[in-house]
Amino acid sequence: MRQPFEYAVIRLVPRIERGEQINVGVLLYCQQRDFLAARTHLDADRVRALAPDVDLPAVAAVLDSWDRTCAGDGPASRMRLGERFHWLVAPRSTMIQTGPVHTGLTADPAAELERLMAALVR
Repeated sequence: MRQPFEYAVIRLVPRIERGEQINVGVLLYCQQRDFLAARTHLDADRVRALAPDVDLPAVAAVLDSWDRTCAGDGPASRMRLGERFHWLVAPRSTMIQTGPVHTGLTADPAAELERLMAALVR
């Protein structure tokens, strides 16, 4: 049976003032399946083409923290999955941001996350 889910694209915005962005991941939440996960992919060549001075290891560390937040590491352990999702998709003016939240239906949130990664990031 298909269940509703919410997702947002995770974007790298190397220079906030320019507004240019690269899709680097997807965050997906399905309340009925008790599922929250982020998948990321940092294409160094694409990033360097847009912003050659970006600190790629620092960006990779921030993206890794999204995975840890979804898993409930650190302070996120006190938050429910939905709270974590909404905290992660809240507007921010840092180099790592999310796009708008979209919805859909899926029988397999993990497979849907991989499908979205292939379609929107890789």
